[in-house]
Amino acid sequence: MPELPEVETIRRNLSSHLMNTCVTAVSAPTHPRSLRFQPGGFSRFHELLVGKRLESVSRRGKFLWLELSGNQTAWCFHLGMSGQLRLAAGDITALPHERLRFTLDNGLELVFCDQRTFGHTEVRALEPTTDGAPGGMGTEQALLPAGLGHIARDVLDPNLDVSWVVSRLRSSRRAIKTKLLDQATVSGIGNIYADETLFAAGVHPATLAKNLSGEDLRNLLEIAASVMRHALEFGGTSFDQLYVDSWGNPGDFASELQVYGRGGQACHQCGQALDKIVLDGRATVFCAHCTPAHHPAVRKAD
Repeated sequence: MPELPEVETIRRNLSSHLMNTCVTAVSAPTHPRSLRFQPGGFSRFHELLVGKRLESVSRRGKFLWLELSGNQTAWCFHLGMSGQLRLAAGDITALPHERLRFTLDNGLELVFCDQRTFGHTEVRALEPTTDGAPGGMGTEQALLPAGLGHIARDVLDPNLDVSWVVSRLRSSRRAIKTKLLDQATVSGIGNIYADETLFAAGVHPATLAKNLSGEDLRNLLEIAASVMRHALEFGGTSFDQLYVDSWGNPGDFASELQVYGRGGQACHQCGQALDKIVLDGRATVFCAHCTPAHHPAVRKAD
């Protein structure tokens, strides 16, 4: 599933080419699941979108939205497991697993591709944020698409309330990795970057969140942000071409991965074989030597 670095890469791609463009046409969906959350189906989606100007491209966690001109609505996307938002010239033939194609007045087309059909798009009303701060990255409006209020801010959001996140983590008896994956606590972190963050911090993934100090947790969040920024420099992480950026380019961060997907291989830091376990239903890779069950204080971000 695309995580924060992948979705932020796409947001930046789209922001560079879609700002102040107008949607002039929408193709009929090739799979009904793509519009499963749109009240009124394709006809209502078409009515709400065509003729609207795109005023910003925003993100909170793994959700993207484009603010529409006129009536405080937003065109929303969640990429699910394999969703892609591809930019193409108007003469490009159908792309693999193409679900919807949007024609823009600048000569480009935005194509939503989704092999596994867990992704979706719809137009939603915008509602005020509960904290009065901008809804997410890419917008100055204190507005958020309806239904997304349960999604917490992420570690790259300048309006993240770190003290609130730390308090929520310290009150939990669940494993710290499980809590990092909880999108209602801190959003955007999935399996890849949870494993990478915990390794970088020297924290065993099964450590109970409540057993980490406030300082430990603040350091952990800083390290998570550092890992995300590093991954962004490489355009995110691609496996099996399920994630590519808006121009079809895979992310190159796989070459930087320290533990994720490397169970049984040698740790880059100490040489010991990496362990792989299932933790709360999620495959988890870690180094028992570098991240012992009884660890010292969390390392600080560089």
